[in-house]
Amino acid sequence: MTIKIFWKDPYLTQLETQITSVTGNDITVEQTIFFAFSGGQESDDGTIGNHRVLEARKEGKEIFYTLEKGHGFKPGDPVKMKIDWERRYKLMRLHFAAEIVLEWVYQNLGSIKKIGAHIAQDKARIDFEWSENISKVLPVIQEKVLEMIEANQEIISAFSDEETEERYWEIKGFARVPCGGTHLRRTGEIGEIELKRKNPGKGKERIEITVTENSIEGMERPA
Repeated sequence: MTIKIFWKDPYLTQLETQITSVTGNDITVEQTIFFAFSGGQESDDGTIGNHRVLEARKEGKEIFYTLEKGHGFKPGDPVKMKIDWERRYKLMRLHFAAEIVLEWVYQNLGSIKKIGAHIAQDKARIDFEWSENISKVLPVIQEKVLEMIEANQEIISAFSDEETEERYWEIKGFARVPCGGTHLRRTGEIGEIELKRKNPGKGKERIEITVTENSIEGMERPA
């Protein structure tokens, strides 16, 4: 089973690892910093041994990486893994912005039901089953989220059950939420956000989230 270093250190951009299995263009590795699509958060972009990763997919506890043809790898080969840090950091910022927005929505509209979410590099979205126009609460939600960003609160990320790889994030005094994504260290890294309402269909509401290109001064960077 692949050891998922992206949970221990989501700011790491390069890693020396080795190939553990090869099936055609699909490989597995001993350790990885390369996140695979999960919970609505898109996969990282990057390379393994200078070969571009075309797809990263999670199957149970394992992660399979599809490489370009002609990689020539065999089990036991040492390789260097690199990820696109700009993309990773934008995904982390949007992901956590969406997490906080969702919690504030629940606290303001308790009976609302989340029915989908997607975190891409340009924006995040959360879809709800809701018969009313959600735009009336967006100014309140945005204000609450910005207050948390300005407070630069610590974000705790850890296992709730390591054997089953169940994880959570927590902000003391606010919420503790199950989540297996890559998380920021502090809320101030999110930067300025903007919320917009969309109507994807009858009885459905969508909140779209964007963040500024540069988060506030003092944001974390990889070592």
